Amino acid sequence: MEYKNSVIALFDQHAQAEAGVRQLQEAHFDMQAVSFVGKKLRKEQHAFGFYTAGDRIKFWGGGGAFWGATLGLLFESAFFMFPDIGPLMAAGPVVAWMIAALEGAAVVGGLSAIGAALYSIGIPKNNILHYETSLKNGRYMLVFHGTPDAVTRAHAILAGSAETQLYLAEAPATALV
Repeated sequence: MEYKNSVIALFDQHAQAEAGVRQLQEAHFDMQAVSFVGKKLRKEQHAFGFYTAGDRIKFWGGGGAFWGATLGLLFESAFFMFPDIGPLMAAGPVVAWMIAALEGAAVVGGLSAIGAALYSIGIPKNNILHYETSLKNGRYMLVFHGTPDAVTRAHAILAGSAETQLYLAEAPATALV
């Protein structure tokens, strides 16, 4: 079942985002409904190997340990290069959403593939630019989607450690917290 209910959390540091993923795991959330996106690579780190989205990512070099713990918890991972945002590492259902946006040319109203992916799960267009800009500026995004009860619980868990926003299909939120 595809849900249009989501919670998005933005973190400034990879360790904070990884802790958010672990909090959801420890609270027994379905990890197949958790997505993680980020781009920050240090100047000395270079990606020089990867596989397609159907395989677990192979990321060698200085970034391997940096991403390994988080990507190991989630399903499907990929490395994307976007002209306006730069390189993005992604894991979870967002990978399929982004690939569908790229393959189907489903870019909606000038949105990037990540924007179209978020729009496809019910995130309002007026909030997507904020998420794209946050990713471009090196922040990390965690997305959990599911039933209204599940996303409300996830929001309560993540709200204390990140900038979060809850989106419910029945009553879409429009303001960022």
